[in-house]
Amino acid sequence: MSSLKLSVLISEANLGPLYAVLAYAAWGILPIYWKWFGAIPAIEVLSHRMIWSAVFLCAILLAQRRLPALRALLQSPQAVAALLLTASLLSLNWGLYIYGVNSDRVVEASLGYYINPLVSVVLGFVFLQERLHRVQQLAVALAAVGVGYFIWQLGQVPWIALGLALTFAVYGLVRKVVPVAPLVGLTVETLLITPLTLLFVSYLGLTGNGHFGQSFPMTVLFMGAGVTTSLPLLWFNNAAQRLSLASLGFFQYLAPSIALLLGIFLYGEPFTPTHGVTFGSIWLALGLYSVRAWGHATRPQPAATDLADTPEKRVTTDRVGR
Repeated sequence: MSSLKLSVLISEANLGPLYAVLAYAAWGILPIYWKWFGAIPAIEVLSHRMIWSAVFLCAILLAQRRLPALRALLQSPQAVAALLLTASLLSLNWGLYIYGVNSDRVVEASLGYYINPLVSVVLGFVFLQERLHRVQQLAVALAAVGVGYFIWQLGQVPWIALGLALTFAVYGLVRKVVPVAPLVGLTVETLLITPLTLLFVSYLGLTGNGHFGQSFPMTVLFMGAGVTTSLPLLWFNNAAQRLSLASLGFFQYLAPSIALLLGIFLYGEPFTPTHGVTFGSIWLALGLYSVRAWGHATRPQPAATDLADTPEKRVTTDRVGR
């Protein structure tokens, strides 16, 4: 092998982890961006996030000459119906996250994305008949104990965390069974919701209750929501092309970890012993789950013809939360 080919392979190998860190770190620091909107209602921020994400994503597809794929997808009624459902789930997830951040519950929001992989495991077991191995059963039980302890000690349900975990897990479940490319699918999702958000933003403007255009910095923030939403997704897709799912899975905990640290040290949110027990239980559960997933991924596999319908082959690499 020539030195040129070797250097190309080395650089490609390094790009995978780099893209993964960029994507998950960007998702982790997104609370800072949403905090800049201050007291502006989450529904208005979400509306602009959808609108400008649609604009930015369409520009990307245009630059990549993939608009024919977008048109073909829009001509499929079944795919559009499925993506309308996922678009609704995505809107709820994004809006709930923005609300959680701007209501000083960043720690609870980070808890939701820690729980999410375990909720996905349960949904796979219930709806896709995927096997739930003993380690996975133990991981799910530990997470349930952690959340139950939180409710028992504090007398309140962490509904933001549970809402984020459930909406994104169901979103992932539906997207898993709909054969749609991640970027094209996300573009259609934002386009399906954009007419409603445009009507809402127009109503706010006509009634004098909107904040778009009132000041240059705020207008830039609204428009930038599309970039901050789409760029991490592009980095993630590049990482997914270069890394195995097992390797990529270890990076996913970077985002909620950064958000957790921001909530505690930058925004001064409380982290009580009860939080410690809850997060500790879920961290232990995720550790068990990840070690088991890594061991399975690195185990020698049978011939390709025997793997055609395994759960691992059906896993998608779509990630558009936060």
